[in-house]
Amino acid sequence: MLKGAERVGLSQRRIAAKITARVLTEGKSLDEQLDPQHGDAVLRHLPARDRAFVKAVTATTFRRLGSLRFVLRRTLEKGMPKRSGLFEPILMNAAAQLLFLETADHAAVDQAVELMGEDRHAKRYQSLANAVLRRIARERTDLVAALPRTIDLPKWLMTRWQRNWGEENLAAMAALLRHEAPLDLSAGDPDTVAAQTGGILLPGGSVRLSQHGAIDKIEGFEAGIWWVQDAAAAMPARLLNVRPGDEVADLCAAPGGKTAQLCARGARVTAYDRSPGRLKRLQSNLSRLHFEAETKVADVLQLEGEARYDAILLDAPCSATGTIRRHPDIAFNRRASDITALAAIQSHMLDVAWRLLRPGGLLVFSTCSLEPEEGEEQAAAFLQRQPGATRLPIAPAEAGPFDQSVDRHGDLRILPHHLADERPELAGADGFFCARFSKPA
Repeated sequence: MLKGAERVGLSQRRIAAKITARVLTEGKSLDEQLDPQHGDAVLRHLPARDRAFVKAVTATTFRRLGSLRFVLRRTLEKGMPKRSGLFEPILMNAAAQLLFLETADHAAVDQAVELMGEDRHAKRYQSLANAVLRRIARERTDLVAALPRTIDLPKWLMTRWQRNWGEENLAAMAALLRHEAPLDLSAGDPDTVAAQTGGILLPGGSVRLSQHGAIDKIEGFEAGIWWVQDAAAAMPARLLNVRPGDEVADLCAAPGGKTAQLCARGARVTAYDRSPGRLKRLQSNLSRLHFEAETKVADVLQLEGEARYDAILLDAPCSATGTIRRHPDIAFNRRASDITALAAIQSHMLDVAWRLLRPGGLLVFSTCSLEPEEGEEQAAAFLQRQPGATRLPIAPAEAGPFDQSVDRHGDLRILPHHLADERPELAGADGFFCARFSKPA
């Protein structure tokens, strides 16, 4: 994965440590820190290879955060020292390289110790770091073998998933979340994209790449013939079944993957998002893809007016626990209380969307959450509040590669391991929930 990473210099590891510290102690988003246009100012100007190294180290640190803390508890006899500056993020980045990445031991250890010498709080612990990291390098086989299988999930989330999905599903999800997520593409002509990129054409039309480098270097990027979109994330727009000329609203639209799907089907799309910055990026993405949509900066909860859309897609803000494999810091930056607060917002958004939907129209509600409060319970409560609403069950034939994920109500409940492949790097998808409702004509 990081063969030859000993050639990467101290500056790349310095950036990785600072990004790790921001996410750990300031609650910053790892995605935002790594964003090639808007992320860390120094990282943005590094060559592609160096950016890839920083991403691999930081993402692995958070993907295996539970494992790293477990190992460091065993090897730091007196625990993590207090008021030690960048000691912890530097140590965890180095341990991640030693345990889970193909980095030369001497590079990971020596440069971690050197980095600590630059930090006035961490430098007093250089000898400690050297001893701990060398022990990890010596004992890595036994240390990895001792890791509990669900150690990389916070306890509150592990307990929830065990209760809601059972021990077998919990074990399968926990195992898959330890691997980097695959890259999926959506396209108007998926057969051509699969041929050009060498990707795997999945049922339903997503193209899965077995390997890739920088996104903008993949064949077809400049021509705008595809966009990045997880196979599960592509399902909500497909289930809306829009026709050419339909007036469609994509609420909470950024970054625009679902908007692009709707445009590709010939719909006249209005894309809403409360963030001007995110909406600007959506417009940029649509421009590359040669699509047009009306865009409006608006908070969905504040939308007024009568029914005017033939179809509405509400991919609501949520805890995003279904995307932990892709965004590993989410596991440790979320709390159970977040789910309750977000579920209340989703309920209000659903009611607004229903009011904006014309008689005879379709509404698809989706979240990238594994929590029933943001999925199954949300759909049931909506049907209770809106007696005119009718659930339009999703047929297995509509669900593409997720035909086994349709539940007894006809809703789509995708768990992260539902797209099977014997190779972990090609298996799985984001966790998603989708429900579809029709309005009386």
